[in-house]
Amino acid sequence: MRVLKILIVLLVVATIVVFGGFHYWQKQLDAPIAIDRPTVYEVQRGAAYTQVVHDLESRGIIDAAWPYQLLARVAPQATQGLRAGEFELEPGMNGRQLIARLSSDQVVTYRLTIPEGWTFKQMRKLLDQAPKLGHRTRDMSDSEVMAALGHEKTYPEGQFFPDTYRYDKGVTDIEILRRAYDRMQQTLTRVWDERDEGLPIDSPYQALILASLIERETGVPEERSEIAGVFVRRLQKGMRLQTDPTVIYGMGDSYIGNITRADLQRRNAYNTYVIDGLPPTPIAMPGLGSLKAAVHPAEGDALYFVAKGDGSHQFSATLQQHNAAVRRYILNRD
Repeated sequence: MRVLKILIVLLVVATIVVFGGFHYWQKQLDAPIAIDRPTVYEVQRGAAYTQVVHDLESRGIIDAAWPYQLLARVAPQATQGLRAGEFELEPGMNGRQLIARLSSDQVVTYRLTIPEGWTFKQMRKLLDQAPKLGHRTRDMSDSEVMAALGHEKTYPEGQFFPDTYRYDKGVTDIEILRRAYDRMQQTLTRVWDERDEGLPIDSPYQALILASLIERETGVPEERSEIAGVFVRRLQKGMRLQTDPTVIYGMGDSYIGNITRADLQRRNAYNTYVIDGLPPTPIAMPGLGSLKAAVHPAEGDALYFVAKGDGSHQFSATLQQHNAAVRRYILNRD
């Protein structure tokens, strides 16, 4: 009888200990993690769960690793989904929420905005400076970059869609370039399929070239179709396009901010003051508005335009009207 009483007492004590230990363990997991401000924590690629919880302990983010190690034994399904990447930890988050966050898709992301009208050279410089991006192309030539994308015979200018791209740490510049390239090809195909009839351009690539000229000429989105109309009518009439951005592009690094009369007369493949038709390639990355304008030009009779100085243009149907507009807006003579 005495032995039975001892066994009962031991059982009761053991139950209390187990229950108390379980309660204490649960309390540890439910306690807030030890941060007082939003903190970015990175799970390294290939890191095991035990490595992560020991690292969290060493950084003082959690008080002890053992509750989390025990969790892995008791509920392995809750601890097997850790993914590599950066995660933002928040004050007040408890241990369970911490593990759930590190197992989620809520990685820290970064924004990279490629402006409309930028050149491929400018885009590459932006990629080189982007934080947390894997820089694989820094030492590559343009042709090597295109080869890495699987388009080794493609001239890069204009082939990438200007937009804001999000990425997380570990993504490479090659991946951003591929997304921008694919986006441009898909957009260009869709826009070309919806083009007006009777255009003086014969391919999606020519539409891309024309769109790049429109993009570089206008600072007022509402004027894109009007500028497209001028270019289209000049092409239809066999007139040279005579657009300054092509001269600037053809000058390359020798352009220092001003175009001289000699620059306008100097022959190169891009100077539309001396060549007929379109230049051989795009001169920048056009956005959707310019792509649409290139295949849906505004109707009218304007063959000339001149910048007013406020980003907009004065459109003219005759050379006489155009010269008067030049005197007014460029030479400041009424």
